[in-house]
Amino acid sequence: MHDWPYPFWIAHRGAGTLAPENTLAAFRLGASHGYRMFECDAKLSSDGLPFLLHDDTLERTTHAAGDTGGVAGHHKWHTLSQRDAGSWHSPAYAGEPLPTLEGIARFCIANGYFLNIEIKPTIGTARHTGEVVAQHAARLWRDSAVAPLLTSFDIPALEGARAAQPELPRGLLIHALEGQSWAQWLGHATRLQCQAIVCNYELWTAQAVTQAKAAGFRLLSYTVNDPHEAQRLIGLGTDGVITDRVDHFQPHS
Repeated sequence: MHDWPYPFWIAHRGAGTLAPENTLAAFRLGASHGYRMFECDAKLSSDGLPFLLHDDTLERTTHAAGDTGGVAGHHKWHTLSQRDAGSWHSPAYAGEPLPTLEGIARFCIANGYFLNIEIKPTIGTARHTGEVVAQHAARLWRDSAVAPLLTSFDIPALEGARAAQPELPRGLLIHALEGQSWAQWLGHATRLQCQAIVCNYELWTAQAVTQAKAAGFRLLSYTVNDPHEAQRLIGLGTDGVITDRVDHFQPHS
């Protein structure tokens, strides 16, 4: 992507920690702080519907009377749609539902916002989840000028997304080098035909930035909440920052 269309500042899971993550309420709050791009996590219900949730399990961020939760991807959407995804955060958000990817897409498209969809597959479903999320994204954004950026730590998920909808932009997420060199990680991203590298902000050094840019990638960082780190990344010439601090960093592009 020679003309990178996305803003520099990206709101993590909608509004960071200010609202229940991965909910429409969080997106609305992030937007009220001036953010035009959002990051979210998407996985599949057992009947194949993409919805927003970070964890493998339901316990941390959703509640239901008399139900302990379990693996989110083992439930049908009808069951998941009844869960309270807001009261864990604060009483003001009690009753906030889990959103579908389609619901979030409609909000973003109607308001001209951009989206980074992190593919978060249930264990054992990586490639299939990548395929289905990419298919839904292509359908939902088919009339939009800018498609969402699909990212994942899971290489098979990105392989599935590439196979299903090769025209959608992709980014490889990297948390740690795990004994591999930067050249090896850049090789993975090149093979996956990614446009971006999205990594733990601590991994970006001047040398790593030079290597990644020379290989033709756009460079994004997560989760940047410290102003000094944000300035360091700006100085290095990176292309985007994902932050929880939507109340602190004022997006300007």
